[in-house]
Amino acid sequence: MNHVREFTIVPSLPEILEPLRQVAYNMWWTWNPAAADLFRRLDVDLWRATGHNPVMLLSQVSQERLEQTARDDAYVAQLCRVMDSFYVYHHSRTWFEDNYPNQRDQLVAYFSFEFGLHESMPIYSGGLGVLAGDHLKSASDLGIPLVAVGLAYRQGYFTQQLTEDGWQLESYPTYDLHEWCATPVRDELGHPVKITVPLGAQTLAAAVWLVRVGRVKLYLLDADLPENSPELRAVTARLYGGDAGMRVRQEILLGVGGMRALRAVGLKPNVCHMNDGHAGFLALERIRQAMRDQGLSFREAREVTSGGNLFTTHTPVPAGIDRFEPRLVEQHLGWMADELGISINELMATGREHPERLDEPFTMPLLALRMSYRSNGVSKLHGEVARGMWQGYWPGIPREEVPIFHVTNGIHVRTWQSQQMADLFDQYLAPGWQEAPEGDPMWKRVDEIPDAELWRVHVRRREWMIGALRRRLRNQLKGRGAPPAEVKTAEEVLDPEALTVGFARRFAPYKRATLIFRNMERLKALVNDAARPIQFVFAGKSHPNDGAGKELIKQVSQACSRPELRRRVIFLENYDMGLARVLVQGVDVWLNNPLMMHEASGTSGMKVVPNGGLNLSCLDGWWPEAYNGENGWAIGDGRLYEDLGYQDHVESESLFNLLEREIIPMFYDRTTDGVPRRWIARIKESLKTIGPVFNTNRMLREYTARMYVPAMLRAAKVTENNFALGRALSGWKERLRKHWGEVQILDVHAEGNGVLKVGDALPLRARVRLGSISPEDIAVEAYFGPLDANGEITTGQAVCLSHTKSEGGSEHVFAGEVPCRRSGRNGFAIRVVPRHDDLADRYDQGLVVWG
Repeated sequence: MNHVREFTIVPSLPEILEPLRQVAYNMWWTWNPAAADLFRRLDVDLWRATGHNPVMLLSQVSQERLEQTARDDAYVAQLCRVMDSFYVYHHSRTWFEDNYPNQRDQLVAYFSFEFGLHESMPIYSGGLGVLAGDHLKSASDLGIPLVAVGLAYRQGYFTQQLTEDGWQLESYPTYDLHEWCATPVRDELGHPVKITVPLGAQTLAAAVWLVRVGRVKLYLLDADLPENSPELRAVTARLYGGDAGMRVRQEILLGVGGMRALRAVGLKPNVCHMNDGHAGFLALERIRQAMRDQGLSFREAREVTSGGNLFTTHTPVPAGIDRFEPRLVEQHLGWMADELGISINELMATGREHPERLDEPFTMPLLALRMSYRSNGVSKLHGEVARGMWQGYWPGIPREEVPIFHVTNGIHVRTWQSQQMADLFDQYLAPGWQEAPEGDPMWKRVDEIPDAELWRVHVRRREWMIGALRRRLRNQLKGRGAPPAEVKTAEEVLDPEALTVGFARRFAPYKRATLIFRNMERLKALVNDAARPIQFVFAGKSHPNDGAGKELIKQVSQACSRPELRRRVIFLENYDMGLARVLVQGVDVWLNNPLMMHEASGTSGMKVVPNGGLNLSCLDGWWPEAYNGENGWAIGDGRLYEDLGYQDHVESESLFNLLEREIIPMFYDRTTDGVPRRWIARIKESLKTIGPVFNTNRMLREYTARMYVPAMLRAAKVTENNFALGRALSGWKERLRKHWGEVQILDVHAEGNGVLKVGDALPLRARVRLGSISPEDIAVEAYFGPLDANGEITTGQAVCLSHTKSEGGSEHVFAGEVPCRRSGRNGFAIRVVPRHDDLADRYDQGLVVWG
């Protein structure tokens, strides 16, 4: 069949239903239930069978059904209402226009390895992708001028199925991109837009697809083209599939190819936001483009482009970081060094912690950190962890001054909240409550929601959830080939009135999915209590190469099969965004018990809050910022033990004690009308304290104020007047770097006997040799603060000393005072750091000299 010519047959929608096509090709429908309901009403069985995919549904629904629907006045009326909302949404003024009118013509490009927009587009694996999808939705809601770039994985992540004994099997169905809510981008002549990227001796071609996410455009790169070799066609086959060579090719395509794709569709972003280190190569491509377009040198182009680069790190442990062997990077990206006019060792140095070590791996987050104007972690605790992880890149810089701050993650509330709960909030809080910031009086109105009404809505959602879970479990057992009698038992699992706990996430060992099973006797007693039962729902995938994670799934699955637990503890296969919505909208408690300091943020627990669920979590990730003692429960007290087995024991005991002594009694403590008043009070406290803060609208406002707009202004500043500032800064940094070895602190003198009172000041004087460097180019500081048991300064602060005189040409005297603000053992140290009014960050070169 080598002579097959392709053509496309599209559904013949009656004219009155033609707007359905416009809605189907904009992911706006995923957070507007009335729009999604239009497709469900066409054919509910087909809607489920297509995985809630409106494009696939429209291509398969019968013409007879379409004609019948066109004559349904109620359906047409709903379609008109949805289209009115669609039009108003896309043409109304936005938060960004009102607050940043001078930046309306700017553009932020957001690069991510995965995007979780909806289960019908499986180009995500877990939290990173779902956060990226929610990021785009809130950017659309707020009107932020943002465009996104990712890869179109034709086999997605993987489809999970368990064997009879609970072992995870993976399958990789191939998806047709034409059946997604995506369209191929074409040029003025109607030809598909394609880009090419050199990969060593080969050149990879990729087509560009467009996904509309409200007002935001997401461009996906597809390498499955006939002109590519089978090896290169596989680059966009699987998310997190293949070996290190495949990963480096994917990341070059995302970063380098992504920048080229934006140029190919006529977009030139002012700011590029790297969501984790996977997109780090975009920084090199931006430099290359600036050198070619503007005639800049490598160092000048680096200075100019880095002012518009931003980096968000999501990894709290070294094992989760992409590190590539030097030969892999040289093999695939050696051509970039030639294009940049630098040696391959200079290129490799951009991703090495110790640039002089030629055998050191190339580290993607280091490349992103070095090439970015600002960098952030994704929770307050993660910011602290990230500063500790990367402190070695800034040798001599105190941990708290490492230039990585935090923007805590959030969720897109409209995506995750049930329509019934949203209607209730609209009634008592007023429409638009999702956009109300922290401190808005609207949040106080949560107390006005009648307890009984809030409880009834939540109970109905739990009942709906259990019905959906039974259907899913029944299909799961059928797919496994279970006998009919066993399949029938799926109708009897779970109790619609019992306290229901959900645990659903990636099955990595640090997330400790089996912690609840450490004490099987206590667990059996809890789930089999006829008067006050509790039940658990587990779901999640393990990476195909993670044998330890698969073993955890097997242990949970086998525990669920025990006769004492099988009706009260279940594991559901193939966790995706659809199942996640079902769970977060119906569970009473969301369980999260990771090993401390291993969760960067975690967002799954945030999703239960607007649905009336409560969190039961270790004090890791986002939970330390949210927990106040009355809005959920904390497992353990946040302490870390050297013995991890003992850590598990302590926190398992804490988990059971909370369930037995607080959570179960509070849930079943009902007033005469059957309402658990104390439980409802905790739900309302959760809504009032967590709801306004842990959402992506707040998150995007914070990104805009702290990263996007400053980067826009910075990028404009270094490029104006024919890149005058960028060129000048590049030259200044080069001179400083060349002569920094000449800087010495010769001596330091502190007056007095070393004993002072609170409120006093300690006079200091330092003599410094600067060599060829001018005093105007440096700052001499006293870094001071309380001392720990090892004599190290903790929570230090800096005060600048003033230049008082010059001695002997290159020697200078600086003087100042250290304020005495708190009693106890304190200390100070003198340091010299670069100083320039236009530095993006004074530590971006890692230069510091201590006395």
